[in-house]
Amino acid sequence: MIAAPHASSADCRTILADGRLATITATRRPRANRAEVKCVVPGAPLLAEAMQSAVRLARLTEAVFDSREQVVLSIDIAPAPDDRNWELAAVLADRMVRGIWRPASTQVTAAGWSDNWQFGELQGDPDQASQLLAGAGADSELGEVWLGGGTISHLGELTGQPHPRGGLSSARAWFPLHSGGINDALSWVEVSVRPLQASGQHDEESSIAAPALDLAMQQSVRQTVAGARHYDGKGQGRWQTAVRFAQARLHGESWQFALVMADRLARGREFIPRGRVIASGASSAWHAGRVDTVDGLEPKLELILRQARPGDRVLLPHAWQAHIPAAYRSELKLAGASLACVEKLGWI
Repeated sequence: MIAAPHASSADCRTILADGRLATITATRRPRANRAEVKCVVPGAPLLAEAMQSAVRLARLTEAVFDSREQVVLSIDIAPAPDDRNWELAAVLADRMVRGIWRPASTQVTAAGWSDNWQFGELQGDPDQASQLLAGAGADSELGEVWLGGGTISHLGELTGQPHPRGGLSSARAWFPLHSGGINDALSWVEVSVRPLQASGQHDEESSIAAPALDLAMQQSVRQTVAGARHYDGKGQGRWQTAVRFAQARLHGESWQFALVMADRLARGREFIPRGRVIASGASSAWHAGRVDTVDGLEPKLELILRQARPGDRVLLPHAWQAHIPAAYRSELKLAGASLACVEKLGWI
């Protein structure tokens, strides 16, 4: 049964890929400095991590953000490792327990997944959707049925609203990922932002979600973004934000400058280049807009030059300027890319 809008728990059923019926339960309680979303799946930490990631990214499509409560989600039957049918049910259970979405039925069944929850997009198994829709009338246990690829294509359809992507802005920036081996590459960080309604129910860091990262990395991401926005003077308390990295496990802090640039591009604080923004740098004082040096100058310069494309904008710490040969700048220019060594945000 679905709880009343202000009750402390709610259930949403899902059909797993093998046909089993599972139930996702969401409960809420005062946050009390805990994580705003917690997922409990005994013996399956990767599943719990994936559930938390889906729910937190899907929250980016909501117009109002309130971080005063913690939501805890669980599933009574563990799906197969490659089964993602439960994702939509987890997102709906999270919305039901917070009163964000109030279904018409006392039972809800949902199946579907998304590779872009931050945009509210949905996919599903069309064959399974057809079978479930055919049996929904005869099987009253299914109740209200929502199927990705069948009855719903984006989260806005839950409440008759337009596609959430229309209210989002997203941007990527690249940074050199150097480990001294064949895996050296330009990796990306993506920032998606949605305007928030004026509210005193959140602080800046709590409105920045970085799922799929460990706790220490999440905290570093939040502090970096919040600090750089403080330097803007007008960037705080206005955005709900989701951050994604191409690789979740990173070492060092040279990704910070790329993260800051992706956030500034998404919020319209920088001019969009013809190609990619490629940045490497960190700071102990983002709130002052300062860009500090990082290690690995030579290998990172070589990596950037190898992978530079026409239109790319390369941004490096000002401290590197005296160590970059003139020949390097010429080669980068021949590749169609430009280079700037930056001391302060905005001085680009």
